[in-house]
Formats: sequence, structure tokens, C-alpha cells
Amino acid sequence: MVDTKVEDRAIKLSREAVELIDAGHKEAASRNLREALSLAPQNDEVKAAFLKIRSEEENGHPLLDLCRRYVSEKIEEAGKEAARYLRADGFKPPENVSLECLNLILTHNAESLSTTQDDIISGLVRQNLGVRQLFSARLQVSVTTFFDEIYHRGDGAVVCLDSVVLDPTLWPSEDVRSHCESELFQLFIAKLMESGHDLDGRSLKGITRLLAVNAEKLQHLIDDEGFDVILSSLDYRLPIDVRSQATLATAKYLEVSKDVGRERFSRLIAAKVANARNDDLIAAFSAAAAVFPVVPAVTSSLFLTDGFLQSVVPLLHREAKSPKVEVALLELFNAACLDRTCREAIEKNCGEWLSHILSNGTDASSELAAVVLAKVRASEKHDGSESNGKTHEDDTSVQRLVDRFKSQSLNFHVSSFSNLIEGLAFSSMKPEVKEQLTHDPIFLKGLFDVLTSNLEDTSLLYGGLMIIANLTRYLPTLSEEQRKMSELKAYAEASKASATSHTLDDDEHVMARCNTLIDAKIMSLLNECGKSGLKSIHDLTSKIILALSKNQKYRGKLAQQGCVKLLLSILGPKSGSPVPTFNETTQNASHALARILISVNPSHVFPFSGFPQITSAIRPLVALLSPSQVSFSVDQPRDLLPVFESLLALTNLASSPDSTAAESIVRQAWDVLEDLLLSTNTFIQRASCELICNLMTCESGVVKFADGSKRASQRLHILLALTDVDDIATRRASGGALAMLTEYDAAIAAVLERPRGVNLLLSLCGESNDDLVHRGIVCIRNLTCTASGDIGSRARDAVRQNNGIDTLQNCLKRCSNPSILQAGVEALKPLVEQAAG
Repeated sequence: MVDTKVEDRAIKLSREAVELIDAGHKEAASRNLREALSLAPQNDEVKAAFLKIRSEEENGHPLLDLCRRYVSEKIEEAGKEAARYLRADGFKPPENVSLECLNLILTHNAESLSTTQDDIISGLVRQNLGVRQLFSARLQVSVTTFFDEIYHRGDGAVVCLDSVVLDPTLWPSEDVRSHCESELFQLFIAKLMESGHDLDGRSLKGITRLLAVNAEKLQHLIDDEGFDVILSSLDYRLPIDVRSQATLATAKYLEVSKDVGRERFSRLIAAKVANARNDDLIAAFSAAAAVFPVVPAVTSSLFLTDGFLQSVVPLLHREAKSPKVEVALLELFNAACLDRTCREAIEKNCGEWLSHILSNGTDASSELAAVVLAKVRASEKHDGSESNGKTHEDDTSVQRLVDRFKSQSLNFHVSSFSNLIEGLAFSSMKPEVKEQLTHDPIFLKGLFDVLTSNLEDTSLLYGGLMIIANLTRYLPTLSEEQRKMSELKAYAEASKASATSHTLDDDEHVMARCNTLIDAKIMSLLNECGKSGLKSIHDLTSKIILALSKNQKYRGKLAQQGCVKLLLSILGPKSGSPVPTFNETTQNASHALARILISVNPSHVFPFSGFPQITSAIRPLVALLSPSQVSFSVDQPRDLLPVFESLLALTNLASSPDSTAAESIVRQAWDVLEDLLLSTNTFIQRASCELICNLMTCESGVVKFADGSKRASQRLHILLALTDVDDIATRRASGGALAMLTEYDAAIAAVLERPRGVNLLLSLCGESNDDLVHRGIVCIRNLTCTASGDIGSRARDAVRQNNGIDTLQNCLKRCSNPSILQAGVEALKPLVEQAAG
């Protein structure tokens, strides 16, 4: 019978032996196994380890065995198992095994082996320094020979060439490394020049990777012929991965080569256009379209060169014109619309041709023409003098986009949604288009469905949300001074119409559009968009919800559809940032949250135990109150509407049965709240006072006024002063707060310290408004009935000396409210008894 501890020791040693033999440490594995056998020779796990190690000692390392079977016997599964072996976490084959496996593969032609060889070579280079050193040594002997030996084995193997040549630790000197890097770069360009050879983008990837790291040192190796072949890889007919690699390579080259590269680019494009052959035109237009967003200054300069546009369009009217050339040029126009001057040039020189293509082109060219026209027309300033023809073309281009979008969305055909969405995003800046799109239920459903089904396509999602943002955008609220300045500017520009807002963009129409979108279930889409981690998506989402929440009647519906949870997720801390940055996105989301929380019952949105917690809404609402969080200037004064609405929302939360809300508000907002209580703006002061009144239901709120400190007394004096302001609502709120505070002796003492304190409370009793009278009566009752000891005696004396008995008696004579009468009788009784005594 083997002791349990001894057997456990034997099992542990046998497992270590297996790990050691896998790592190539045969002697250490043998020692462990011998000890394990001496301790527990009959244990099944020990015997299994013995058989495994004996088998591997006889047949060699398992990785080597797999590679032999893959290479010699053409067993594909063995090759895949070897690749999986190399990808395993923590596995690192011994150097001699790795080198032997690599040599096994390299002794066979690439064509004789499957694509699995690429995974094995990549794994060997990644796992073993000796293999990387072998790559370096072979490159030093002959870059061309080893390049030819590796190139056809796969993308991963070619990446290994780049990785090795970019690792300075693998080379005897920087000169040797740099020389091999230059030769490798030239070989990639040579491969790219082999016609029809690089449709997989392999050599382009190599060029791009080397340029990304060492463009400064390699740029001189790119001549006209080399740059021309890179530009030719931007042909829109090629696969997207080829074009994306060519775009990266072109952008990096133009970045480092500066004037030399830019002059070369313009010259090569102009030469292709001058040749006027279809393939040259497609290559030129495709390259210019791809490069335009990367270096707009260079491409727009070429685009605006005298004669460039004028020479292009006639080529498309010849009999041998190609629809593919048309599409390439339209792609260039689409990209060029980034630049205002280019848009004007397109409208001036090519407007008629675009209109012709819109009506007579192929599906692809007609769609692109509509997109370009939408962009061009969306940026024009109309003064009402435009011709009916242009208006008709404008309407036609938009209608083409809408009709095509609806057709494709119904058939789930998404091949060109991006162009359609982009065109509609520009068109939807116009008021009449906003109305058209909003009141087309088939379009809206199609748009929501397409965006929901393509959430991973961020460019498509951004464009779709931009359309919705345009539909829901309210005109900015201008002060009287800003409005007058806008009118003066319009007169100076001789365009009175530009100063007058389009009637379809007034608040009434925008609100109607927002209501229509809510009824169309837009929140389902926005909830899905909220799962994106992109700031740009969150930015548009928060703007849209802010607009949707303006109508009070629809706020409850927004809350029911998950709007509060969505806004809190946008406002929540991001990874690595415990406190979210307050920016335009968070300001809009916080403001939208405030609007919704004004109009809903907090207990319906925040369950007493569950998610979201009511306290999670307080931080973003408080952030709206602080002027340090919001940027404003003399020209653009601070917008106080978010402050006002945040105060109202906080007041509503403070009324929640969940006392944690009020406690959290006091903790986070008190300092700024005290400042706002002294605001010169009546609405802000009123809302601040109403919030403080609701905070008197929690202990920390009461303590701020009734802890007996000098600061607390000063705060209470401010409340007393607010009972004497002109605004009735502010007086009512301050009276309500005092009615609760005067239940405490410390607060009563602070009232007595103020010369007019008792008199101000008695003044409330003399008001004509029942709410004010009720609050005043309760305060006086607390002074005469609740206060104890010396404070109580002083309070009763103060009330009596300020003619309190007469004031209360007169109040009781004219009032019929039972609550006031009862409180008045209770307040008067101690005073009468004291006088009689």
C-alpha cells in the first residue's frame, strides 16, 4: 500500500516530466520520471507518463513528428495540429526542434504544400529566437533568394520578413539591417509591378508595414514607376483590402515626401487623365478619390487646376464612354465634396452632366450622381431667386436617394447603403427634406431596420444618426442682442432671407418631427446605438435625445422605452476614468436626463432596490449647475435653461421616498446650490429655493440650517430674506422650508437672532395667498408651541411683541381653510394663555 502523500508526490513529478519533455528538456524529464517510478511504480498516471516519454524519446519531439507527417506524407490534419500546437499558450518548442521543423518546410516548394505551411512558419518565428536569427542570417546572404523562397508561402510568412528586418536586435549592425530592409522594400515594389500578380495585396502589405516604421529612410526608393503602381492599386474595382493597404502606403509616402511626393502625385494623375484611355481614367479618378480625405489640400489643388474639370466631362460624352469611368469620376466628385470650393466647381462645370446621369445613368452612376447633387445643393445658400429647374433637380436627386433607399431596405440589399445614407445626411439639412423624410413611415422603418442590422458598420451608423439628428435639430435660441446682430450681418451680406429662419424649422415643426420619430419607435434604435463605445455615436445619440425630450408630453413615453437607462450608460464612467469628463456629449445627455426626470415619478424610473439606482442620476445633474463645467463667453453667454431644468429634476428626485437621493444631493450639490440661491435670475433663484425646501425632508439638509453654527444661522437668514421677495413661488418655497426647519430649536434661535425674523414670518400670515398664509401660520405655531425652555419663552415673547396675537386673530377671521384655522388656533393658544397669566 503506497502512502497517499508519496503517491501525490509521484504524480506531481510525472506531470512535470511530461511538461519538461514537451519543452525539450529530456535529461530533467528523465530524472523526474525515475523518481516518480521509484515512489509509485503502479500508479496509472505515472505509468502513462512513462509510456508517453518513452514514445517521444523513440520518435522525437511531437511537433517535429507532426511536421514530418505534414510535409512528407501530406497529412493536412497533422499540419493543422502543428499550427495549433504553436498557438497554444505557454508552449515554446526547443530551438533545435523549431529549426528542424522550419528546414523541413523550406526544403519543399511552396506549391507542393497547403496554406497551412504559412501558419506553421508564422508560429515558429513567433515562438523561437533561433528561427528569427535564421531568417536574419539567410537575408544577409541574399535578400532576393530568401524573399523568393518565402513570398509564396503566405501572408504570415511574408509578415515574418518584415518583423525580422525591423528588429534591430537580430542584426550585427544598423548598416546591415538597413541595407536588407531597402532591398526587401524594393522587392515588394517589384512584385507589385508584376501585372495581375498581387490581387491578394501581399506585397502592398509589406510596403505599407515598412513605410509605417521607416518611411523617412525608404522614401527615396520610390520613383515615378513605383509610386504609379501603388496609385494603380487604388482602383475602385479592386478588393477593399488591396485598396485600404494602398491608401495607407500612399498617405504615409505623401506625409514624409512633402512637396516632392505631392508634385509626383499631381503629375502622375494629370498624365493618366491626359492619356484619356478608360483604364487610365479609372485609375486616376480612383486614386484621387481615395487620397482626397487623406491630403485634401493636395487633391483639391489638382482638382481646381485650370482645365482639369473642363477636360474631364467631354471625355464622358464620347461614344466609347465606359460606365465604369463614370462611376470612378462620380466617386471622385463624392470625395471632393469635402471641400467647399470643389463643390462650387463641380456645380459650375459639371452640374448639367450630373443631372443627365441622374436621369439616364446606370443604377450605380445614378445613385452616386444623386449623392453628389445632394451634397452640392445642401451647401448652397438659397435666396429665393433660384430657377425652378434647379429646384426641380434638387427635389429629384433627393427623391432618387429616398426611393432607392426604400427599395433596397425592403429587399435587404445593402451593397451601397453607405452612399445613400451619406447623400441623405447632406440632403436632410434642408427643411423641406426634413419634412419629407420624417413623414414617410416606410423610409423611417427602413432606416431604423438598416441601422439596427448594421451596428458594427460605424460609418453607416454615424451617417444614419446624422440624418436623425438633422430631422430633430432645433434652431439655437438667440438673445435679443444676438438676433439683432444676425440681422445686421444678413443685411451686410445683402441676403435678408438668410437672417429669417425657414418656417419649416421653427419649434412647432421640429417638435412635430420629434413626436413622429418617437411614435415610430426610434428609442429601440437608440438603445442599440448606446451599446457602442464610440464617442461620435454617443455624441449624436445624446443630441437626438435632448431634442426628443423637449416636449413634456412625450417624456413619460421616452422613460418607458428605456431612455433614462440609455442616458446613464452614456454618462457612466469609462474604463480607466473614474470620473467622466464633462464635455458637449455629457452636457447634452445630462440635460436630456434632467428634462425627463422633471416629468416622471422617480419611483417609476428608479426601483427601490434594483437598477438603475436613483443616486446615479445626481452626479450628471449636479454637473449642469456648475459654471466651471460649461464654456461660455461675452458673445455667447451662459445658457441657463440646463441649470433651471436640472434644478427642477433634482427637486423631483429629492421628493422620492428613497432618502438616499436627498442625502446625495446635499452632499454633491450644496456648495453650488447656495450660490444659485442668490442668483439675480428669478427662475433660477425660485428653482434653487424649491429644491432646498424638498431637501428639508432629510437629516443632512436640516443640519445645514439647524446645527447651531454661525454658518447655519447665516443660511437661515437668507431663507428668511427670501420670504420677502417679489416672486410668490420663491416666497412659498422659502416659507415651506422654514415651516419644517422651525420644528428645531436651533433654527428658531437663528430666527430670533435676526431683528426682523419673527416679523417676516408674521408677514406671511398676513398674505392673501392661502399657501403663504399656511406656511407662515405653521412657522409661528412652531415658535409658540414646539420650542422648549429658554428658546421657547423667547420665541413666544418675540411673537407677542411683534403684534402676533392680533395678526393671528385677523388671519383666523378671514380664512376658511381648515388646515390654516387649526394651525392658527394652536399657535394662538399659548400666547393667549401667557397674556392671561
